[in-house]
Amino acid sequence: MKQFTILLIGTSALLISLSLSINAGEPKFKKITLSNQFYAEGSHYGDFNKDGKIDIVAGPYWYEAPDFTHKHEIYPVESFNPENYSDNFTVFGTDLNGDGWDDVFVCPHPGKQGYWYENPKGKKEHWIKHLGPKEVGNESPLWAEIIKGAGKGLIYNTNGYLGFSNFEIKNNQPEWTFQAISPKDKRFQKYTHGVGYGDINNDSRIDLIEKDGWWEQPEIPKDQWKFHPYKFADAAAHILVYDIDGDGKNDVVTAWHCHLYGLVWHKQIDKNDNGEINWECKEIIPIKPDFNSDTLRISQMHALAAADFNGDGLLDFVTGKRFWAHGPKGDKEADAPAVLYWFELIRENNNAKFIPHKIDENSGVGTQVTTIDLNNDKTPDIIVSNKKGTFIFISE
Repeated sequence: MKQFTILLIGTSALLISLSLSINAGEPKFKKITLSNQFYAEGSHYGDFNKDGKIDIVAGPYWYEAPDFTHKHEIYPVESFNPENYSDNFTVFGTDLNGDGWDDVFVCPHPGKQGYWYENPKGKKEHWIKHLGPKEVGNESPLWAEIIKGAGKGLIYNTNGYLGFSNFEIKNNQPEWTFQAISPKDKRFQKYTHGVGYGDINNDSRIDLIEKDGWWEQPEIPKDQWKFHPYKFADAAAHILVYDIDGDGKNDVVTAWHCHLYGLVWHKQIDKNDNGEINWECKEIIPIKPDFNSDTLRISQMHALAAADFNGDGLLDFVTGKRFWAHGPKGDKEADAPAVLYWFELIRENNNAKFIPHKIDENSGVGTQVTTIDLNNDKTPDIIVSNKKGTFIFISE
């Protein structure tokens, strides 16, 4: 047995410390199907009945721990045609009105106004719907604390600006304030792909990352954030930040194109004469696959999340195929198996590599994939909701 602390990145959280005590080794996963209907492409968690156990939220339902067989309606149930889209791309469970009960925040179709559902505190009734930030753009919004001490908020882009919204509770309701960190730019539109966060330059402040570079948080957060151009991706998914090779500098992991192919990590190597960070792109899965080869290829890697799956003290990550991202004929290999993989990080000889491990071939990811210890056994589990249905994978 070994003790260590991990940081969960991406869809789950960043800078959330969990003290784990587990046996190192390759995990096996037990698949549990919660639904075979298309309700949403995102899923998350919270303690929605205040029993001290972690429940699951996906679409119109929250699923009660510990066995998740008992489901409760949050709002009127509507399933969607998998050839089209849902109105629930991303979801987060959190207390939004300060009453001590976890509520549910929903990012609907990109570009629409966000909203949240107020927990009825154990009453068997639909949850009251409240409006949230306007025009929530980006297909991979995240929920995290960006400014130290300011609490968690939503990272996204709106009206041509990249930034984040924090909220302050007034009269038992959250009041949202958006902080733009970028000038207005046409690349920040409602269907923008990918965003991430983490301390890139080791100044103990959280920076924001997008496909074309990273935005440095200034000493005073309201001041202008400095943009550092670098092409992390062509069309990113969630962008994860972690010291991959153990050299003390944070690196970046993301999909190269979340509707085509390629999975990459970018190594921080040094700084040039102007003080800018130099990066080296390393392929985990080829950007341009050889279709005559047995080399692993996965199209539509539209969501990523991190966790230490094998208990070796290093963060691994999970991703997979977003099935029918644009319908049955809209993308490369649209009908290929909806695989889900975890990628094991191995450090050796001052370098690093990733070993893929297949979890499943009939689920994949949506526009969100979540990692969290659901059953309190000190090992991370996985939650997925997409056009195949809603699933959990319990690590055994």
